[in-house]
Amino acid sequence: MRAFLAVDLDEKLVDKIVEVQRQLEKAEAPVKFVEPENLHFTFKFFGEISEEKTDEIVGLVNEKLEKYEPFELSIKKTGVFPHLGYMRVIWLGVENLEAFSTLQKDLDEDFARMGFKKERSYIPHLTIGRVKGSKNKEALVSMIRELEDVEVGDMLVKKLTLKKSELTPSGPIYTDVKEFNL
Repeated sequence: MRAFLAVDLDEKLVDKIVEVQRQLEKAEAPVKFVEPENLHFTFKFFGEISEEKTDEIVGLVNEKLEKYEPFELSIKKTGVFPHLGYMRVIWLGVENLEAFSTLQKDLDEDFARMGFKKERSYIPHLTIGRVKGSKNKEALVSMIRELEDVEVGDMLVKKLTLKKSELTPSGPIYTDVKEFNL
């Protein structure tokens, strides 16, 4: 199965994020926005994994999370990867990310020992759209700059979720495989 480890978005913030997406739509640029039900923070993308590897991941995450407590994070600021001159991903940023980053790095070390590629420079972010072309690029850049300091809100991270991802012509379908409480 194609899988990833994620932090699900607090439901109370979804409408605010959809409003940011609506503002960006005004640029009339070719952006494929993430559907509200698919909004999440990708903690680690595994790719295609076997049932055996899935069991190994579940065991590791269960063991690791025993020493972690729930933590707060703030979603604010709009940005892009790789840069405004060549946009591929539009994201919302995270503040109060020390606990988030510590947990991600700790798990990533173990995932690397399991044979997964180590993250070189993981930047916690919430992908809200993927840019599919350069039409109306200037308008999109302008809108992103207007929303640069947007404040979406705070949430308490209480769990991680292992998700299965099925790619379809109409977009990905995510299914929760296992939840891990902090």
